[in-house]
Amino acid sequence: MNQSLLDLLKKVDTPTVCNAIEVAQGKRGFNDFTRGTMLSSDPKNSVMVGYARTAQISALAPPTEAVEVIKTRRMAYYKHMSEGMRPAIVVVEDVDYPNCIGAYWGEVNTNIHKAFGLSGALTNGVMRDLGDLPDGFPVLAASIGPSHGYVHVKTIGQGANIRGMHVSEGALVHADLHGAVVIPDDIIEHLYEAIQTLLRNEKIVLNPAKQGNMSFEEFEKSWAEFENART
Repeated sequence: MNQSLLDLLKKVDTPTVCNAIEVAQGKRGFNDFTRGTMLSSDPKNSVMVGYARTAQISALAPPTEAVEVIKTRRMAYYKHMSEGMRPAIVVVEDVDYPNCIGAYWGEVNTNIHKAFGLSGALTNGVMRDLGDLPDGFPVLAASIGPSHGYVHVKTIGQGANIRGMHVSEGALVHADLHGAVVIPDDIIEHLYEAIQTLLRNEKIVLNPAKQGNMSFEEFEKSWAEFENART
């Protein structure tokens, strides 16, 4: 991913990226995005983009493995998150979903991951400490809760499933308050132009619509131009 594309992805929302993927692919039907409502820790600054650093956690019950095994895996997790290509985001699946109770994403963990140079966190699990999370590290989670339960790391770097969206280790992900999307590898080099094309074509309808009252005849003309531009 070049710097121009990264800068553009930081400026647009996730629905725009989803539409641009269809532009790049030349068809509808792309479906590698989250299902259901997601909650953002910072809706006004929620955009995050980066290569996925993945893991799985659980918190409903105490781990059955030896304490030293759990501690060693926890440190291996943090080492994994401190490494890898940047920009990157943390993608953590809570395997207890939909009965997640462990708020893995609170003040301590968010600050640690931000210090590692990560751009944000995406999870199907729980977040907390909403008034104390660091600026510049948005969290997109499925729920909010008060406790960490028996939270412990289960897997590292083996991928994650977030609300119906499978995220492979290293996949390029875009997320904001709407949800998240995995950008297919084969369209990354075409995505910058696809976004520009999408934004340019949408103005054909949006510009007259935003100028005030519009007759059906005016709409019909602009819509026909819009349709021709999309085909």
